[in-house]
Amino acid sequence: MKLTDSDNDKREKEREEGEENLLQKTLTTKVLLGVIAVLLIFILILLTVMVSNRQNRQDEADSDLQQSITDYAKEQQEREEQVIGEGEERPTVEKPASEETEEDEEEESAEEEDVVSADNEKTAIVVDIEDENDEAYTKEFILKEAYPYFADNKQDAIWDLAHLKRYVKLSKGLEGTGDYYYQGDVDSEGNPHGTGLAIYEKNSYYFGEWSHGTRNGKGTWFRFYINQKNKTNAMGIYMSHSYAGEWADNLPNGQGAEHYEVDISKLAPTQGKILQNVVGPFKNGLYNGDMYANTVDYTGNVQEWDGVATDGVFTLWRDMSAIGECAVWRYVDDHSVCLDIDKSENKNQGIRELLK
Repeated sequence: MKLTDSDNDKREKEREEGEENLLQKTLTTKVLLGVIAVLLIFILILLTVMVSNRQNRQDEADSDLQQSITDYAKEQQEREEQVIGEGEERPTVEKPASEETEEDEEEESAEEEDVVSADNEKTAIVVDIEDENDEAYTKEFILKEAYPYFADNKQDAIWDLAHLKRYVKLSKGLEGTGDYYYQGDVDSEGNPHGTGLAIYEKNSYYFGEWSHGTRNGKGTWFRFYINQKNKTNAMGIYMSHSYAGEWADNLPNGQGAEHYEVDISKLAPTQGKILQNVVGPFKNGLYNGDMYANTVDYTGNVQEWDGVATDGVFTLWRDMSAIGECAVWRYVDDHSVCLDIDKSENKNQGIRELLK
């Protein structure tokens, strides 16, 4: 079939119109893309300006806050200085007046600053006084000095004070006498009765309740191993020994907790586990009932154990009599694991240092 000229003209016209429409659409698309690009650039500029303004405001706020904190600290310091200037005392353990001279007033201000710890609790000033004839070496001064720290149970301060040579000297003077120094409440006959502090030989102390000369009620006993190495503490592993809880007739009776302060730096891998805490009921200073304990090794790893004792004799978790050992403590997390002691030692288990 042949095409006429009119048909060709018609087709040519349609082709030209199509090309024109395509060019128009392409131009429209380019314009839209350009508009979108401009909008994106504008949005980015706007966001940048907003973030910058916000940062400036935050910096100004931080500056104002820092200034407020600084001003507050200055005000607090001024108030404290004003209060001190008006005569309010801070909790201190002061040097006796006889030791203060004009020459050492400046040294005192430099070396003995406020004795307030980070948590605003009382602590002790550790001062070893060289002159043993000084008032600070007397039992009256030491008892008066130590009493508030024992009353507030400030263990760090008690440790510091007990290691002063004047405290060690006072305690050593009691060796072999059976006596003790006391400050606190007394009955009509002058015997300790109520609440009081006692200092004994061998760097030992008791603070708590008394009844007509005997330790009865709630109280805490301490013993500090100061430069001491003996059969019990051959390597200086134990630094102190204490008991806190119920007392009757001068001995732990009732619920209480025994504690050893252990220097793990002196432990060796071959020494195994060291007993650190024992908690439970006591009878005349002996373990008596369901007991809980924990141990520590040279790495600082702590493990928990339980045991049952009657009048200081442990119930055995397994029969090891054939090799002369007793399984007395059972590992809480695995009852098949036990701590053993020599069979001959399964008696008078408790706070032996307090037993008569």
